[in-house]
Amino acid sequence: MTRTQRLTVGGLMALAVLVADQASKEYVLTWLDLQNVHSIAILPVLNFTMVWNRGITFGLNDHADASVVLPTVAALGVVGVLLVWLWRADRTLVAAGLGAVCGGAVGNVIDRLRFGAVVDFIHAHIFGWSWYVFNVADAAIVCGVAALVLESLRPTRLADPSRGG
Repeated sequence: MTRTQRLTVGGLMALAVLVADQASKEYVLTWLDLQNVHSIAILPVLNFTMVWNRGITFGLNDHADASVVLPTVAALGVVGVLLVWLWRADRTLVAAGLGAVCGGAVGNVIDRLRFGAVVDFIHAHIFGWSWYVFNVADAAIVCGVAALVLESLRPTRLADPSRGG
């Protein structure tokens, strides 16, 4: 793939994640009224449970004054670095992974700017085990990072000198 094609993959992935994230949050806030209902069982192992995450990540709290500014500035800084990486990416999976992380980070930044907190609502649990409540952006970030890790484990292709590089 060409650089333009990889940039397109990354950009479309970021846009798809951002749209899915914001649409899902709008759905649970507006249509399901999860703020007032608090929790809805979807499957025996999955609930939609309303949590306003004012912390940094995984429920880690920061000072109230900084709970919007610091994570927003940090997330936008990381997105900037990831966009430079995307520009230099030479593999499609790297571009897609970076796009997923960027789209998820921007989705959570939008929440902090709109609400002063991130909308989390996906609650997976099984056999008494429960995971943190998260959202589509968080899932995309985890999947994007996983794609980057997996891609980093693949052997690199050595340039073939007979083909000019």
